[in-house]
Amino acid sequence: MALKYFLYILMGLGGGMVISGAVFAFIAIIGVVPRIAQKTKTNSYIMLYEEGIIIGGIFGASCLMANWYLPIGRAAVALLMLMVGIFYGCLAVSLAEVLDVMPVLTRRGGLKRGLKYFITALAAGKLIGSLLYYFIPGFFIE
Repeated sequence: MALKYFLYILMGLGGGMVISGAVFAFIAIIGVVPRIAQKTKTNSYIMLYEEGIIIGGIFGASCLMANWYLPIGRAAVALLMLMVGIFYGCLAVSLAEVLDVMPVLTRRGGLKRGLKYFITALAAGKLIGSLLYYFIPGFFIE
């Protein structure tokens, strides 16, 4: 019986390491961190950015596994969610840039002008959807 649980733990840890390695490799390949550092002119802090991403991933995974929380208050949670949203936005834009989505979109969609309004509308839709998800009870299915 103990051997069965040990194997479950071993398989879970192994699977988690593979998935987290793939996620971090994906982030590294599309160049989110160097691009952010280049745009903000903070190239000397790239190692700090990368360590922050790794520590955040470990902290987030441990929160999910252990089912514990930090009582930090609503303002701190709002600030944290803003930072997470900014990171996801940078990740999406970096992926779109690497895959050359915007030139294909403008060529096939016939968008010659107004691309910035299109991107703003996409971001606003994501924001509204997130707010509905988090603030309207029962809006999502569990």
